[in-house]
Amino acid sequence: MASSSTPFASSTDRSFFSKPKFSSAGTSTVVTTRVVAVPRSSDPRASAPTIKVTAQPTPSSSKSPRQSDATKRRSEEVLAHTVLKKRRVSPEAPGPSTTKDPRTRTRPSSAIASSKSSASSRQTSVALSPLSNEITASPSTRASSVASSAAPSIAARECWIDEDGHPGPSFISSEAVVRDLMIKGYKAYFNNPADPEDRSFDPHPTLYPYTTLEYPNTGASERFILLAPKDPDHYNPIMCLESSLHTIVKYYLTPAQQMLFGTIPNKDLVNEDLFEFDCPSPATSAPSPPSSIASPSSDDSTSSSSSQCSLFSLSSESSLTSIDSLTCISALSPYATRRTPSSPPSVDYLRLLQRAINKHDGPLFLKVMDAINALLRLLKYPPLSLDLFEPAPPNHFHDAVRSWARMPPPVVERIIDETYQRAVGPHVHRLTRYEAFSSEVYGELMPTFVSDIIRATGLREDALFLDLGAGVGNVVLQVALETGCRTYGIEIMPEPAAIGRGQLEQFRTRCRMWGVRMGEVELEQGDMLKSEKVDKLVKEADVVLVNNKVFQEPLNEALRQKFLDLKEGAIIVSLKCLMGSVRSTARRGTSRERSASPALKERNLDDIGEIFTVTSRPFQPGSVSWGGGGGEYFLQRMNREDYARRLRQFESARSGLGRSTRSRR
Repeated sequence: MASSSTPFASSTDRSFFSKPKFSSAGTSTVVTTRVVAVPRSSDPRASAPTIKVTAQPTPSSSKSPRQSDATKRRSEEVLAHTVLKKRRVSPEAPGPSTTKDPRTRTRPSSAIASSKSSASSRQTSVALSPLSNEITASPSTRASSVASSAAPSIAARECWIDEDGHPGPSFISSEAVVRDLMIKGYKAYFNNPADPEDRSFDPHPTLYPYTTLEYPNTGASERFILLAPKDPDHYNPIMCLESSLHTIVKYYLTPAQQMLFGTIPNKDLVNEDLFEFDCPSPATSAPSPPSSIASPSSDDSTSSSSSQCSLFSLSSESSLTSIDSLTCISALSPYATRRTPSSPPSVDYLRLLQRAINKHDGPLFLKVMDAINALLRLLKYPPLSLDLFEPAPPNHFHDAVRSWARMPPPVVERIIDETYQRAVGPHVHRLTRYEAFSSEVYGELMPTFVSDIIRATGLREDALFLDLGAGVGNVVLQVALETGCRTYGIEIMPEPAAIGRGQLEQFRTRCRMWGVRMGEVELEQGDMLKSEKVDKLVKEADVVLVNNKVFQEPLNEALRQKFLDLKEGAIIVSLKCLMGSVRSTARRGTSRERSASPALKERNLDDIGEIFTVTSRPFQPGSVSWGGGGGEYFLQRMNREDYARRLRQFESARSGLGRSTRSRR
């Protein structure tokens, strides 16, 4: 079943284009605090400075002049020792991804505003608890405003796998995608500054320019055609390669290993002039010896020196791969610079690569990529020891994944984007084939929105997640990767369902290439109301997602009846409230919750919605594919125990009223 509200926006949202889906742009919040200096505690453990935040009430007009003067004097005394400052809280940065991908990203702000009660001086602060906990609220018949505290982090789990990363024959690479669209959709990006007549970087049916990127897992690599899209909104393989490389360096390497590659460029802070300074042209003097290319400075840590020395001592080994790697690395020794006057020269490969992109220097780009891949291969395939009885050294990237307690969000984003670019991007025109103003209108939830749902519902590795109206399977794939839980999705439209099956196969391959574990995923084409599989899994599900923004009322009513089989504590996530009516709107980062204990009346005694606790939460602009604005979604938790308690109270009150009436007679 489709899951959106309006026709798919192919030009600005999730289509085959290169704008990143998670952008750093977002609304910022200005927080004003008043800091008063107080005496430092005598406790030696209290080493941090103490900050006291005070709130001064506005003097009432009914106070006497003497009271007003006293209040004024106290205010002046406090202000004499008060520093008023404003700090800007920006949304969380999207990670190391600095390239353009085929989907527009907007990371929702993590700053949450608190709400104030106008009815009384008491303030109720109720945060969404993880899946295993219940939401608590004060008994009231009115909808209450709930300040959203920081959402719980995703539960820890094992992220690594023991499988190798060979893609297999069905793998869809970046090369295959661009090759099919090369003649009409792509143009030359690089050139040869030393030979203006060199046409080797121009598009060609077979002799096109390309390079390879080594992925973290053993046997995993991918080829990228070095061309630029004619339409800047289309998939850009050069930027895709750069973004994946930066993610690998930042999240799979230790600080000492990262120093071998250099510094990840920050496009917001550096420019072409800086690259000229850091990465000069080859010097006319004799190049530095290969062993000094990545030698650490005298100020570097001992661990860094040890890592680099051990890496470049491989020339003494009898490994032919190591010798070839050192040859690629030494080819760039003329670009080595000194960090300090006393330190040995070293090459900043990542900045040199960025310089080649900025200068459109094709030969330099290929040389730098050869050196970077050589370093990656040395970490993936360490040379064998001369002692035949010693075990083969492990892949260093495996150690990094084993150290993770949960998946780093930028790694999740890269795997999602890479898969979508190759498996879904070329077929987005097929997703617009639906009947307008029907329940089959297609639309997608952005990954930032899905991550917020995961945190709000407390999904864990042992949970079961259902997506009724899964489309191409984006949500179930992301949930399976972020949490490791079992996921299931069903889609009634044949085109999205077929694309989703292909995306699932590519997603599994990508996860193996990155060396990470995903949960079990099952996708089905069919009617959610008639599927026997859905009937079975609804009884076991922990979280059920229904993107019912444009569902017609008969379909929503049928879903209400089906959800009566949910187990206690299960959560329904929907974009339009299914259970009960929540008239309040989630605004300014504030969740709105219908009371967990409303009084039962004759009119709502048999209402299905009364056995659910309903909470509305905001989603930020850019969270859905069918519009740029924000909105709200609803968490509806099955709560039969609370309903039974309120039913007993209702029956007790009704019987007491009956006895009182008979006594008056």
